Amino acid sequence: MSIPVSLSMPTLPSRNSEPQPLVAGLLHQRREAAVPAAVRNSVTAGHPIVAASVLTSAVGTDADAGTLVVELDVDPRALESSIDHRAVRYHVDCTTEQVDDALQLSLSAPVAVFVAPDESGPTLAESAQLLADAGHSPGLVAGQPADVVADFLAVLTHTSVGFVARANDGAEVLALLAGTVASLRGDDVRTALAAPDATALAALNPEAAEAVRGVLLGIEVADADEVDRVLADAGLL
Repeated sequence: MSIPVSLSMPTLPSRNSEPQPLVAGLLHQRREAAVPAAVRNSVTAGHPIVAASVLTSAVGTDADAGTLVVELDVDPRALESSIDHRAVRYHVDCTTEQVDDALQLSLSAPVAVFVAPDESGPTLAESAQLLADAGHSPGLVAGQPADVVADFLAVLTHTSVGFVARANDGAEVLALLAGTVASLRGDDVRTALAAPDATALAALNPEAAEAVRGVLLGIEVADADEVDRVLADAGLL
C-alpha cells in the first residue's frame, strides 16, 4: 500500500533528477582509518563515520579524509588542525546531564546527538524535543522498548530536523523504517515496530520515500552487507 505524498511534514526537495529508493544512502559504517577505503558498491551506502580523534591524529600527513560523518570524541576546536575533510554531519554522544552543553554546539555541519538513557533524567522523547528546538537531530539507538521509540518518533513527526539511528542488524533497520512511516502516517507505531510490513515499504511512491528519508536521515550499522541482504529479501533493493 502506498502512503500519501503529504505526510505530517513537507516533502523535502530532491537534489537528484531521478527518484531515489527508500533506502538510498541510508547506511553508515565506521571507518577506523583517516584515509578513505574502498567505497561499498551499494545503493544503501552512506558516508562513512570517522572519529574526530582519528582526523586529528593524522595531522602532518597529506591525507584527505574525504566526505564523511564526524564522530565528535574530542573538543571541536581540535578539528581546526585536523587533516582535510568535509563533514556532512557531526555525531555526539552525551549523558542527560550534558544535554545543555550539546544544545550550545554550533558547528560547520548539522549535529546529531545521542543521549544515553537515564531513569532520573529527561525521557528520550523529552531530550529529542529539546534537541530539535535547538536545531539538532536527535539520535535513536534501536532495540529500545516500543513505547519509548513511539514517543520519540511522535516528537520527530512535528519537527524538520530529522533523526539518525544506530541498529544492530537488518531486522532493526526494517523496524526503524516501518516505525518512521507509521509515525508519519499516524498509524500504530508499536505494531509497525513489532511486525514491519515490507510489502508496504516497497510500495512507497518516490515522493513518499523522499519524505521518509527527510526524517530518517541515516542508520549506523556494523555489518552493512548483512543489512543489505535483509533489505533485498524484503524487496527494498
